[in-house]
Amino acid sequence: MKKKILIIDDEVDLVGLLKTKLELRNYHIVPLYTSKRSLEITKREKPDLILLDIMMPDKDGYEVCRELRADEDTSAIPIILFSAKPDQKEYLKTGTKSVGADDYIVKPFETDALLEKIKGLLG
Repeated sequence: MKKKILIIDDEVDLVGLLKTKLELRNYHIVPLYTSKRSLEITKREKPDLILLDIMMPDKDGYEVCRELRADEDTSAIPIILFSAKPDQKEYLKTGTKSVGADDYIVKPFETDALLEKIKGLLG
């Protein structure tokens, strides 16, 4: 059975690109372009992993991650945070730990690097 990945990012082009590349690797992708209903959608979709952008217009990724970790239905889902601020790598690393995310990656990233992280978390 295909593993399901929920991608929460407001960058439509990036989500489309990731969706295509990950579907080619036999993952089922659920795109979400707003963080507004992320907890509700996560509970409904029950993904195996979440790719979560930090810079979102509604709620930032850290807040979404805290919500997901606080809910017993979603608390065990692996989360990879990503951000386009390379100068904030240390901040991202620290923030990832403080909100309980499993990993992070800085945009732009190589698909192979992301796939390694995904495989590492999904086994």
